[in-house]
Amino acid sequence: MNKSELKPAVVFEQFAKINEIPRPSKREEKMIAYLKNWGESRGLDTKVDETGNVIIRKPATKGYEDRKTVILQSHMDMVCDKLVDVEFDFDKDAIKTYIDGEWLTAEGTTLGADDGIGCAIELAILDSNDIEHGPLECVFTRDEETGLSGAEGMKSDFMSGDYLINLDSEDEGEIFVSCAGGRNTTAKFAIKREAPAAGLFFVRAQLKGLVGGHSGDDINKKRANAIKLLGRFLYQEMNRYEGIRLAQFHSGKLHNAIPRDGYFVIGVPNDLKENVKADWNVFASDVEDEFHVTDTAMVWNMESTEAEPVIDEQTAMNFVRALQAVDNGIYAICQDEALGGMVETSSNIASVHTEAEEINILSSQRSNVMSNLDNMCATFRATFELAGAKAWSSDGYPAWKMRPESKLTEIVVDAYKELFHKMPVVRGIHAGLECGLFSERYPALDMVSFGPTLRFVHTPDERLHIPTVQMVWDHLLLVLKRVPKK
Repeated sequence: MNKSELKPAVVFEQFAKINEIPRPSKREEKMIAYLKNWGESRGLDTKVDETGNVIIRKPATKGYEDRKTVILQSHMDMVCDKLVDVEFDFDKDAIKTYIDGEWLTAEGTTLGADDGIGCAIELAILDSNDIEHGPLECVFTRDEETGLSGAEGMKSDFMSGDYLINLDSEDEGEIFVSCAGGRNTTAKFAIKREAPAAGLFFVRAQLKGLVGGHSGDDINKKRANAIKLLGRFLYQEMNRYEGIRLAQFHSGKLHNAIPRDGYFVIGVPNDLKENVKADWNVFASDVEDEFHVTDTAMVWNMESTEAEPVIDEQTAMNFVRALQAVDNGIYAICQDEALGGMVETSSNIASVHTEAEEINILSSQRSNVMSNLDNMCATFRATFELAGAKAWSSDGYPAWKMRPESKLTEIVVDAYKELFHKMPVVRGIHAGLECGLFSERYPALDMVSFGPTLRFVHTPDERLHIPTVQMVWDHLLLVLKRVPKK
């Protein structure tokens, strides 16, 4: 298959154009301008709100003027991550894609299908003249990936539809009807630097090649977290031997991704350097066995490096103890049987970086139960506060609760069964969707979320399953035809 054979062509053509436009979270100005010009050039009612969200309205096709208004919604920004050795500027360069069997992926960077493919589907429908539908409002929000600030800043009169279909899901055949709420929790250690003592041998230990993934939707997959593994080794060694001094610790980039790589620099007493190297090799072997299903391409490296100032001993030890102790992964499973054993509450330590005078730690907590979200954030804060750090949590975003009597869910499920002769999975998702914020501002809005299959989102391995784009396209067009009268 080559790119000219991708189906539906109208969607993939729009996606290719979108991937030429730089659109990092919080820096979506070029995408906003593109969408505004795109809508206005076609004579469609197009508005940009104070936050930077874009809405493009399209009138009903003939015979559908009396139908309820449908909002199609996706986010314009993308997670920007790349392989360590790839040269790429997300503020200037176009994403380079290629086909790998039935999958579309990118050359060493995130693909941007989260949620560029949702945007492409909306633009393809807006650009069509042969699709039957009632009144449409196509909404493109900004900054979904780093705090949902686009949805947060949206006024209650920006959208006016009756139904909302969010196109930001990643598993074709699954209809999402609820999502987790979330917050970020930050911890900060104040540190002092000291000149290294004589007799210290410095090493740089690096771990890379982990799978990583989305810190919500992939948290149940038992994937390795680079921060936890590096911290685990340091805790082992600093308790086993005296005199090891920490100089640097760096891992993770994004608050909503499981960290895939990282490194630390330590000074080791000369008479212990061979012990530490041997321990590193044993530890690597043990961890590879522990994660032999999920993370099969781990790369471990330890090499000598130049001496440098070290972190004061007590703070370094407290920091390493906190890394060992902090909760990471699944905390609770949903008790509601209708949600089918979905993760309810989780925490992910996302990034750690040492600076000249401080250590900064960022984590994300998620839950469908807001009281347990409070509890999970407090657990993270308490761990680091006991170690002497200052810690605080963001305001975050709310959960989207399942609507038991949803007419839109009924329409979407019936259309799927008619097309594909099987029942879709109707469930919640352990990730943040903008539907949670919409449900606060538009309490009467009936919502669902679905989309084509994506894998390894928020990583350079992100890929889009090509056949599912046609399936979602056919499904969405049938849903639009079935929207009831006002």
